[in-house]
Amino acid sequence: MKPRSMEEKISYLLFLMGFAGLACTAALCIFVFHKAFREQAWTALERETDLVAVGCAQVDDPSQLETYVDGSLRITLIASDGSVLFESATNQPMENHLSRPEIQQAMKSGVGRDCRDSQTLGYETYYYAMLLTNGDILRVAQDSETIWSIYDAALPAIVLSCFLMMGAAAIIAGLLTKSLVQPVLKMTDDLDHIQENVPYKELIPFAENIHSDRMLRENNEKMRQEFTANVSHELKTPLTSISGYAELIETGIAKPADTPDFAHKIHVEASRMIQLVNDILQLSHLDNVSETGAAPAMETVDLLDVARECVERQKVNARHSYISLTYLGESAPVTGSRSLLDELCQNLCDNAIRYNRPGGKVQIITACTRDGHCTLTVKDNGIGIPKEAQTSVFERFYRVDKSRSKATGGTGLGLAIVKHIARIHNARIKLDSVVDEGTTITVIFETAS
Repeated sequence: MKPRSMEEKISYLLFLMGFAGLACTAALCIFVFHKAFREQAWTALERETDLVAVGCAQVDDPSQLETYVDGSLRITLIASDGSVLFESATNQPMENHLSRPEIQQAMKSGVGRDCRDSQTLGYETYYYAMLLTNGDILRVAQDSETIWSIYDAALPAIVLSCFLMMGAAAIIAGLLTKSLVQPVLKMTDDLDHIQENVPYKELIPFAENIHSDRMLRENNEKMRQEFTANVSHELKTPLTSISGYAELIETGIAKPADTPDFAHKIHVEASRMIQLVNDILQLSHLDNVSETGAAPAMETVDLLDVARECVERQKVNARHSYISLTYLGESAPVTGSRSLLDELCQNLCDNAIRYNRPGGKVQIITACTRDGHCTLTVKDNGIGIPKEAQTSVFERFYRVDKSRSKATGGTGLGLAIVKHIARIHNARIKLDSVVDEGTTITVIFETAS
């Protein structure tokens, strides 16, 4: 189903509001005017009755009241027993009027009035009755047709005015809507600077979100391109080495004594490729988790257990590099993914060993602070990281010492993986490093509830 445009919807709502306002105004005016007309009718009837009452005192024969009758009034003279002495509307005998409400009110309080449908005339009629000094009751009546005649006369003008007002409302609604919507449409002319062309303050968050989203998409696209280029470069180097050594063996150029050495180098380069592919796959998985928000299954994990298992797994690697690897600290329970936390610790520990010197030390420390945080710290006394490079070490494929990374088999993705895992766990990373003195990386988690 095709959605309606905002301009059409606003125009329709404005027109509907105008129509509702016009209808309510018309109804209110009719009510007020009708009430005023009714009060005017009662006042006029009261005056007419007073005049006719004066005439009644001056005539001997009730039939002489005919002189006071005009085309809009009906005069009735009623005896105290309810019999009709005079009726201007007909010459036929009339029924007893003693039961009429206005007659009963007049007999009790001197005056009475009532509005009802007339059985004889078929109109809504206003009756005003007055008790005369001789005990008779004078009643003057007026048909509602006289009151509503002003509406009958003005009805064509009222209808025409309503149509003209609704037409004007439709035109004004269209123009107003266009003036409201047009600046919003102009915002889309330059999406790169949409936040600078916001016509209404209510749209500022909307424009900022669009701008942020575009910048994020552009950055992500740039990162993907750089990532692809870096992956191609990183894979090309070991593949070239493997291809070269394999060709030497295949063509027989390599001496039999050199073959084991070439095979070892092929194995090393293949292992490096496998490690690189594994890191790329892991990083891609973490990117997908960050973008989709599909967080892994979380549980309560003790960082002290993570540190203990990491030392067990890395002790052979540390021994080969002549590094002393230990862990210490206290129980530090956090909510997280055990497999991801294991990988975070493994990468930090592997980096600390890789960029250390023979005889160096690496410590994994766990702790809980009083402000409700748990920390995992990996500390070494290795080569350190220059201050100007400390903001970049968590970027993909960034290496402080490229020659050392190549010699030790680093992929340049370890700390990037650490950063992603920390982000998934809403953890913060703190880096302290001094060249030739060592590096301390601390990951700060929220305590498990």
